[in-house]
Amino acid sequence: MATEIINPVIHQDEIAKQCQELAALITRHTDGKGDGFHQTAIDQLEFQRESSVSTVLRGVCDPIFAILVQGKKEALLGEEIYRYGAAQYLVVSVDLPLSAFITEATPDQPYLGFKLTLDSIQLCDLITQTNAMKRQPENAVRGLFVSTIDTLLLDCALRLAKLLDTPEDIPILAPLIVREIYYRLLTSEQGEAVRQIATSGSNMQRIAEVIKRLKADFAQPLRIEDLAEQAKMSASSFHHHFKAVTSMSPLQYQKQLKLLEARRLMLAENSDASQSAYQVGYESASQFSREYSRMFGAPPIRDIEHLRTA
Repeated sequence: MATEIINPVIHQDEIAKQCQELAALITRHTDGKGDGFHQTAIDQLEFQRESSVSTVLRGVCDPIFAILVQGKKEALLGEEIYRYGAAQYLVVSVDLPLSAFITEATPDQPYLGFKLTLDSIQLCDLITQTNAMKRQPENAVRGLFVSTIDTLLLDCALRLAKLLDTPEDIPILAPLIVREIYYRLLTSEQGEAVRQIATSGSNMQRIAEVIKRLKADFAQPLRIEDLAEQAKMSASSFHHHFKAVTSMSPLQYQKQLKLLEARRLMLAENSDASQSAYQVGYESASQFSREYSRMFGAPPIRDIEHLRTA
């Protein structure tokens, strides 16, 4: 039997063509709505459009599958920088505090992104029906990765976006296409990381459960022993796996949650710096100001003033 040889040039041309088609759809559905994230008629799907490189997005990112369709971007996780451009995609598999920077965008050629929220229950259901559940030696896997997209996965995204033009088809066809996207991710080169999101008892899932606790109780004092016990790991093993998934220690993760919430309180609720520091669990105002400046590049008052006038 002859083996089919795929010409890489033709493959790249097809990906470029699909990206252009998806870019046209996103442009049409975000025209006149300004910059930012735009919810679509499909519950899990959002489009992002940014017309300048000055956009800095900071916050805790939920598990997502996101395709960069046009422009360039950088994501900062702890001290790691992930750079990616058109025809690449990012998967975040656990809640992670991220900073994102648009590095290529203009009003004529805006940054365009396709973002699908991942559902671990749907993923788990699919895993049980495929061979993706085959147990393999479990390695420590980062909770964020960037890969180059292929035509099959990009075609799924394109077909999902096209459903917005026939809204009557969305209730029946959207779940099927989303399920196909999950399947393509599970069988991709990053399939191990995706599989661990929804595999009961995997190190990543146990760390994800601890992260949920940290998000709910981030203002409370942190005891590594308690978190390790919840994860059913020794303290040293827990620390190792937590850092492998998030790129930071539990203490660093908790600190970022505190500072992000303090910033939100000052910006959205007009809380002053000392009040916000106390609410998120800081006892020392000077320590709060020092750590806030280190994370956001300016003391609290100056940073909030800049955000309000930007």
